[in-house]
Amino acid sequence: MTRNFDGGSAGFSRRDVLRGMGALGAAATGAAAATGSASALGDSAVYQYYHTDWTTVESDLGTIADQGYDAIQVPPAQYSRLDRSHQKSVTDPPLGYQPIDLKNFNSVFGTEAEYQSMVEEAHAQGLDVVADAVVNHMAANDDFRGAEGVTFADLPYFSERDFHPQDPIDYSDPKSVENDWLVGLKDLKQESSYVRGQLYDYVEKYANLGVDGIRWDAVKHVPEWFFDDYANQWADDLGLWTVGECLDGSVPYCQGYADTGMSVTDYPLHYALKEACKPYGDMRALEGAGVVDQSPFQALTFVSNHDSAPPKLEKLAYAYILTYEGYPRVYSNRIGVGDDDIRNLLWIRNNLAGGQAYQRHASGPLYVFERYNNLLVGLNHTGSWRSARVYTSWTNTTLKDYAGNANDITTDGSGYVDVWVPPEGWVCHAPY
Repeated sequence: MTRNFDGGSAGFSRRDVLRGMGALGAAATGAAAATGSASALGDSAVYQYYHTDWTTVESDLGTIADQGYDAIQVPPAQYSRLDRSHQKSVTDPPLGYQPIDLKNFNSVFGTEAEYQSMVEEAHAQGLDVVADAVVNHMAANDDFRGAEGVTFADLPYFSERDFHPQDPIDYSDPKSVENDWLVGLKDLKQESSYVRGQLYDYVEKYANLGVDGIRWDAVKHVPEWFFDDYANQWADDLGLWTVGECLDGSVPYCQGYADTGMSVTDYPLHYALKEACKPYGDMRALEGAGVVDQSPFQALTFVSNHDSAPPKLEKLAYAYILTYEGYPRVYSNRIGVGDDDIRNLLWIRNNLAGGQAYQRHASGPLYVFERYNNLLVGLNHTGSWRSARVYTSWTNTTLKDYAGNANDITTDGSGYVDVWVPPEGWVCHAPY
């Protein structure tokens, strides 16, 4: 476990902290990451947009700031194959992830000028912007719902020699995972200095438009050395925080990419939440779960996204990530901009959820943890009230439930208290 970082302390702004995290992650690899000696990342949350026009995002920014978020994540900005005429649903197909021109930011989501206006308004609202960058591949040459395929000749900055040979991925072979074609997408040769130069220009363009961070798409399909030796170094030089989409349930696998100097999407925790936050699941799945439990400063925690569905008790999972350590992300296609439950949880996070996390109780139906000397959280996935007697860091202290779901509780002289949690709900107790 590691201690939480207070993004507003010592005269630093949130943006100063965000931009400094790439360098911190690079410095805190190896033994430091394993023992948890580095600080946790931030104390608020990211609101993730998907398939949303820049003008719509911009119109939401005041509400997002008022909710208590400190950043937004937005889809890739570059010109890409496929548009909304090819859509079957809001997530199918994923628009923006088949690049054609990495230096043309007039896309299905709006113009480059609209993108920059959105970034500027986000900053005016005190929000950071995390841009989505696709560095593994370029567009496919398949026939998808009437969409013309993209040949090598259609790519303005690349030719066939800039890609690995066309082969499907063999997931039993790590080299194939990194160098073969993901669902027919042309796999870039990151080992080529020319390719790296074009990718640097892409990242630099984002930086010149004022973004504060980069989400690297599909990092498990790109060799670790590319991020260790190049991409994360570019971001550091450009003042950008980075997070990699590492779609894998193994903590060591995800940690390998984190050790290159980035944060990672905490898929191991996501899978634990799927088990814990469902009727007849097992809340003990949260014991020591995720990258967040060993490297909270590098864990971007989440409940769902465009690739991964939420657990059945979705809000219960949000009650966990928004009060636990790590840097949580909320998904726009599932959670509305002004959601009242999330607003309350964000207030609790921003005002009460500091300090190291300690597990206080774990059973099949009930999980209780404490953010040391700050907040006591209980989660219950069953259909009836549940209780547990737990130890806390307070003695003879009355604790209010700031979630508004239960009555006050009072610890005894030894620090113990009975915590009652409502059906499929949560409590967030802290001193008055």
